[in-house]
Amino acid sequence: MRDSPQLVKRRRYDAAFRAEALRLADESRSTQAAARALNSSPKLLYKWQKEALTPIAAARGAELDPDTAAELRQLRALARRQAQELDILKKAIAIFSQTENP
Repeated sequence: MRDSPQLVKRRRYDAAFRAEALRLADESRSTQAAARALNSSPKLLYKWQKEALTPIAAARGAELDPDTAAELRQLRALARRQAQELDILKKAIAIFSQTENP
């Protein structure tokens, strides 16, 4: 009877390893050399680099420490508040420009 092929388990990489790998790839002149140094596939590093350029994909796998997460929440709340203030000012300008030009 023939032996069945062994299943190869995929390695899981945490966010810290990915960040270090991307830093090494950026510092290195070659992504392939960085991949050899990390004993991983160059295709995987290229994929991570592409994901790092898109904020949604990067945020999906990122684990933030509590201080950074709290700061991010504060900054997002500030951005929402400033967007609301800007909308109010735009409406006020539209109203005042109509009343001044009869």
